[in-house]
Amino acid sequence: MSELIPPQLVINSRMLYFGWIPADPGAVEALLPDGLRVKPNTPVFMNQYVVDNDEQTSHFGKYSLTYAGVDVDGLDVNPAVPARWWTHYWTSSPAMTKYAADTGVPARDGGHTELDLQGDTLIATTFDKGKPIVRTTVTVGSEGDNYVRSHLRYITKMNGELWSGHYPAIGRCADNVVFKKLEFLDRSHDIFALAPKEPLDVPWGFYFTKAAFCYPGGFRLLSADELAAAS
Repeated sequence: MSELIPPQLVINSRMLYFGWIPADPGAVEALLPDGLRVKPNTPVFMNQYVVDNDEQTSHFGKYSLTYAGVDVDGLDVNPAVPARWWTHYWTSSPAMTKYAADTGVPARDGGHTELDLQGDTLIATTFDKGKPIVRTTVTVGSEGDNYVRSHLRYITKMNGELWSGHYPAIGRCADNVVFKKLEFLDRSHDIFALAPKEPLDVPWGFYFTKAAFCYPGGFRLLSADELAAAS
């Protein structure tokens, strides 16, 4: 495999990406570093996705990935897309784990993600060292003609400093996505801090039948002025 140098391109991934309101806002706020503050209502997010074939990536090869975290106030990409702070991140690819970690992503070894679509029911399961820790159940319609196009902004921390990465993304959406259940399966696991309130409140969410993005893009140090304006 060639050296992994930024940016890297991924196309046609299957991706369940959504946000919800957590049960314990205090536990969520505690996951943010100094210099960042959470959005009102403490919204959190997760992306569970699978890249099925080597030919869908520039160099990564096929892999699966789950990441989750907290929506950050004051650093929005646009009025509809907030900046986000990663709290958890697992990929099945050791090469991608290192690639992500080199830019401050909290990437962990030993994880994988499965997306199982049977009829109109999609079950997305995240595993940590072989143990299921999060399971999402949704119903989905057929592949639609709607696309979501945006830059996503994720904040990371390296050597005590906060960095910003802009990730261009385009996704073709399935119609009629309905979130039925979000289960955090291990109360002792640190990801349980993000567990949802009851009843489940999902303000936004997509199942992308084909999602493409670059990884990472627009990577730079956040300035003191930007952080002061966001605080």
